Amino acid sequence: MDIGAAFLSAFRLIVGLDPTFLGVVGLSLRVTLTAVILAALIGLPLGALLALSRFPGRSIVIVLTNGMMGLPPVVAGLLIFLLLSRSGPLGSLALLFTPGAMIIAQAVLVLPIVIALTRQVVEDLWGEYREHLTSLGLTGVKAIPTLLWDGRFALATVLLAGFGRASAEVGAVLIVGGNIAGYTRTMTTAVALETSKGDLPLALGLGIVLIGLTLAINAVTFGASRIGSRFAG
Repeated sequence: MDIGAAFLSAFRLIVGLDPTFLGVVGLSLRVTLTAVILAALIGLPLGALLALSRFPGRSIVIVLTNGMMGLPPVVAGLLIFLLLSRSGPLGSLALLFTPGAMIIAQAVLVLPIVIALTRQVVEDLWGEYREHLTSLGLTGVKAIPTLLWDGRFALATVLLAGFGRASAEVGAVLIVGGNIAGYTRTMTTAVALETSKGDLPLALGLGIVLIGLTLAINAVTFGASRIGSRFAG
């Protein structure tokens, strides 16, 4: 099949709302969005706490967190596989080769990004508003909710970075999810599989949807940030 015909067939899959196609897209969105939300619930307060806290070894923690942003996905997948395997400490949960394991893998990869970038955002805001917040009695942990709210538009970009990392993930998800058709097959793993099988229309269709979703989410976030900044000003 030539490239032109492959693209045409890909668009037909998208427009025709093929059930298999929609199933893969739906699972990918559920897994990725759940992982990003989980990472945000944990990472935003931890990043803010790291920005405002002063303790021995803080610099080491920051260096480790920044370094974990580049954690190889296959390494993360392998470690999670060992934890969730039958002989692992969490084997009794029976999560291996389920969407739950995929969510954990993506959340682990996104979490360092959220913590590290949130720390930077909150540190900058604290430097700008420190005197004002201190005069209101908002210091330490008490200042975290205010700083997170004031930095919400910048933090939305942080979460977008996490979404990009999670949505593009293949290695870790493949290791802990198994790429089971109709159960744990996501857009990225399906693209890898179908390309190797020579099914270019399905691979292209999924790739187009993945890019489109990423652009749409970025556009919505950018628009919301512009509107919010206008009202704030």
